[in-house]
Amino acid sequence: MLAGLLLLISLPPLVAKDPCKDSQDGFKVRLSIKTALGDNAYEWNESEMFLFRSTLAYAMRKQSNQNTYDITNILVCNDTQRVSFVFVVTSPGNPDQLIPKEQVERAVRQNKHRINSAFLLSDMTLEFMGIPPTLAAPITYDTEPWLIVFGVVIGAVAVGIVALLMSTVSKKRRAKEKAAGLSEEDEEIVKENGTALSSLGRKEGTYNQAFSNDERFTKL
Repeated sequence: MLAGLLLLISLPPLVAKDPCKDSQDGFKVRLSIKTALGDNAYEWNESEMFLFRSTLAYAMRKQSNQNTYDITNILVCNDTQRVSFVFVVTSPGNPDQLIPKEQVERAVRQNKHRINSAFLLSDMTLEFMGIPPTLAAPITYDTEPWLIVFGVVIGAVAVGIVALLMSTVSKKRRAKEKAAGLSEEDEEIVKENGTALSSLGRKEGTYNQAFSNDERFTKL
């Protein structure tokens, strides 16, 4: 009877639950290395798992601002050859206490780009089931885009106005030069015909030998 009681007392530690397999605070991870890298895909092995646990410990340190996390706090279970597994995070001060799932999720989301880059993967090929893909931070500009567009439009309008004014001035100048050229040409023509513009107002005019009755000019 006494032996039976001793056996019952010592039985619970022997059948203690696995903190990873039986936990509700674990996340399943799925990696698609072949899909992402094709012929350059690397083999998933113990070294790669060590790297994963290290990156998770790094993420927990960054999120909690505590340097007490290490790979012993990242427990992995249910791993398969198709590169999927479940992990949980234990407390640095108490290995039997699991970190709440919400805190682990925040750590993963805040450092997902670092985790992805460690394995040359992306949100689509390194999936934390239950954690939505991270969104890229919105791009900020020193100058608002609409202000840049507005400046370009105003500049183009100003250039167009200046070009139009210069074209108008150039046309007027050419017109004046053309008019002045025609006046000089007319004056030369008139002078060649024997009539000077300056003498148009005089009655006697200029003697034109072409209309002379002198026999010296009409004799064959």
